[in-house]
Amino acid sequence: MVNNTKLHEEKVFKDPVHRYIHVRDSLIWDLIGTKEFQRLRRIRQLGTTYLTFHGAEHSRFSHSLGVYEIVRRIIGNFEGFPGWNEEERLLSLSAALLHDVGHGPFSHTFEKVFHLDHEDFTRQIILGDTEVNAVLSKVKSDFPQKISDIIAKTYENKLIVSLISSQIDADRMDYLLRDAYFTGVSYGQFDIERILRVMRPWEEQVVIKSSGMHAVEDYIMSRYQMYWQVYFHPVSRSAEVILRKILHRVKFLAESGYSFKKKTDAFNSFFYGNVGLREYLKLDESIMLYYFQAWQEEPDPILSDLCNRFINRKLFKYMEFNPMNVKEWLALHEAFENEGIDPDYYLVLDSSSDLPYDFYRPGEEEERIPIYLLKPNGERRELSRESEVVEAISGKKRTDHKLYFPMDLIEDLSSTSTAKQLIVDLLKRGGI
Repeated sequence: MVNNTKLHEEKVFKDPVHRYIHVRDSLIWDLIGTKEFQRLRRIRQLGTTYLTFHGAEHSRFSHSLGVYEIVRRIIGNFEGFPGWNEEERLLSLSAALLHDVGHGPFSHTFEKVFHLDHEDFTRQIILGDTEVNAVLSKVKSDFPQKISDIIAKTYENKLIVSLISSQIDADRMDYLLRDAYFTGVSYGQFDIERILRVMRPWEEQVVIKSSGMHAVEDYIMSRYQMYWQVYFHPVSRSAEVILRKILHRVKFLAESGYSFKKKTDAFNSFFYGNVGLREYLKLDESIMLYYFQAWQEEPDPILSDLCNRFINRKLFKYMEFNPMNVKEWLALHEAFENEGIDPDYYLVLDSSSDLPYDFYRPGEEEERIPIYLLKPNGERRELSRESEVVEAISGKKRTDHKLYFPMDLIEDLSSTSTAKQLIVDLLKRGGI
């Protein structure tokens, strides 16, 4: 028996994507009010993308509410499904709301530099000495562990896992629509109303009535376009490169015994790999930007310059570059060194890749459960076997390689500079 009450009066969040987000359960309302969830207001959903699309200032907080709302609407179709009960309903809603609660500042870039995993911190928040855990534990003693298992994708009811982690889940549907709205692009728009109406529970995952196939095709193509037009935008990646190099430089200086004018107390546990949950939760994007502002005044010329570039949007330029061209890469590396421009920080090869949809590849690393269509006769058919549009992109990973460098420093070099000549030659052949 789960302990949950209904609110005396339904709470409603006005939302630009879903119009309204409805909260009827005391459990959900209490989770939203925890300090760990409120922290997500200070974590942007799209990291450095606001430096490319100025409207992309939305937060993980609003996205998490959106995922909750989509799951709330999906499971409205589950009434009467075998094994479905009140506890499963509350688990689904709670996991949807909390799925991103462990994200750090500038999420993925930050994780890569300090070798962290936001899902691990999400589970720590759910299971640890937190306000979130206290709220969840009131429902049932094992309720936090079940939520953690859903996040880890190990929960026994795979239907619930599929709601927030599959190739057509509430997480993806919300971030595509929300990110399209706030970046001002049309690529991520699709008919979510149609998709929600044709979603049905089936054993261990949600399936789509075959009559909704074209809406799902539109969703997959929207996802494809958003990745290449927004998420992998080369200017946003330039900002990510500089952000990454700032963190690498600060970590290097700290390990080298450098004496910072502005103390790095908020980062010390990250530098030395002993990050506890308390230290992790204290660091948000407002804190990081405060440090970047202060580090512009540091005597170290590389750290000062990189922070100035990030704060004032003086980003690196870019060009197409084939990573297999080792000879050209080594020549550039040597030329930058000869000019006193540290290639470790100012010559960066960045690659992005995406697999828009994949059919079932059992046993392979990161295997993906495909989207199934439910035919009128009760048969299930994998999407790419029915859709020529999806078949054309199934299993096909696209990769893009860009070389980033400070064009302003290159332009200041003499006309006889090898580095300048190499860059100019590459631009003539590939261009920005």
